[in-house]
Amino acid sequence: MEDKASNPHAIMVPLPLQGHVIPFTHLATKLASQGFTITFVNTHYIHHHILKSQPNDNTEDDIFATARKSGLDIRYTTVSDGFPLAFNRFQNLDQFLEGALHVFPAHVDELVGDLVQSDPSITCLIVDTFQSWSATIANKYNLIHISFWTEPALVLNIYYHLDLLRKNGHFGAHDNREDIIDYIPSVKAIEPKDLMSYLQTTDIFCPMLRIYYKAFREVKRADFILCNTVQELEFESLSALQAKQPTYAIGPVLPDSLTNNIVATNLMPEFDCIHWLHKKPHGSVLFISFGSYAQVTKDDFEEIAHGLLLSKVNFIWVLRPDTTGYDETYILPVGFEDEIKDRGLMVPWCSQIEVLSHPAVGGFLTHCGWNSILESMRCGVPMLCFPLVADQITNRKLVVDDWGVGLNLCDRVKPVRRVEVAEKINRLICGKSGDDLQKKVMKLTQTLEDAVALNGSSQKNLSQFISNVKEKIQTRM
Repeated sequence: MEDKASNPHAIMVPLPLQGHVIPFTHLATKLASQGFTITFVNTHYIHHHILKSQPNDNTEDDIFATARKSGLDIRYTTVSDGFPLAFNRFQNLDQFLEGALHVFPAHVDELVGDLVQSDPSITCLIVDTFQSWSATIANKYNLIHISFWTEPALVLNIYYHLDLLRKNGHFGAHDNREDIIDYIPSVKAIEPKDLMSYLQTTDIFCPMLRIYYKAFREVKRADFILCNTVQELEFESLSALQAKQPTYAIGPVLPDSLTNNIVATNLMPEFDCIHWLHKKPHGSVLFISFGSYAQVTKDDFEEIAHGLLLSKVNFIWVLRPDTTGYDETYILPVGFEDEIKDRGLMVPWCSQIEVLSHPAVGGFLTHCGWNSILESMRCGVPMLCFPLVADQITNRKLVVDDWGVGLNLCDRVKPVRRVEVAEKINRLICGKSGDDLQKKVMKLTQTLEDAVALNGSSQKNLSQFISNVKEKIQTRM
């Protein structure tokens, strides 16, 4: 019995999206290095695309094979999400979300039931907070329920208090209030336009929100919450959550070596940008990546492209035509590639953190996904913010308004305009504003480095979490 507590065995189930799989894999290796046995679960779909993205000479079908060779006890398995591989999950999003609510949990339940019989037996269930079945399955198999939140604590704190937003008419009303929100515990006054996009909708019964309602009821039943953030950055929101249930800021959850990730997570093959970057002056390159272009209008895309031409800066632009449904040769301005010549590099995918950590990169035009923000701050790169959907809207507020390490690409009330795009790019890369942002972001870089250092807040929180998990396992025996 002592062995079960001293070496916990956790099954980990991320949300089947790359932005969630990435921090989950980093957390898996971090916990395994602390003595955990990990069984990591991807969906068949995610696993299939990760394997397809690997170099031809990589024949491993287990994404943790390299980690295991390093001595980490990480097992790997996959589970069906209820749909065949050929089913287009993004073009049929509502149907896919209904499956996540009603079909996927049954497949996970069956898998967990089998793994409980494994050796060593599973003691913990670590699940993405957005999964809507976590407490139900954890309780069924008497597992320690650990919810891993992969976004800012501010966003979790807002979701946690959906009842207050609904009660006060800022969410869930036919005509939501538009005045300042000043009643969420430990959240400074926030404007409704800075809420996550799904809280600005009037369709409160859509599949996405029904998942959210259930997920944020389930998280309140978790034994522990892990947050991919830093105590010093989000002290107020973390304090509000910690008053409700055990919550630990353990971020940034990134690989120990920024340029050597031992776990495969990409859903697309990577293009090597480093040779090109070596030829560029220090701080002269703008890196552009929006994750997915599904939310970018063609007009906005073209204005950004024209703004790049006007700015005259060096840039790397990540374009994902196979996942966005766009044909880049159609939406890029005529003659774009001829005009940029050797000052611009367009790639379908690359190692984002490897690019951001290169000294030639002086700015990041980003959709404000939380992984991107953490990586940018960790690498000391100021941001140009163009949020599109979900938490990105609220993340922008942290970057620009609260921490002052980024600029807005445009006034979000108005359309994107190429002249403004060019002006903001030049301010970021060439101007005094860029220098001021650089100084501020370097302070946050130090904050992040200090947090994960031996006696840093995140390292101490992780150690306390592990100790508390072991104590909790003893009480369940």
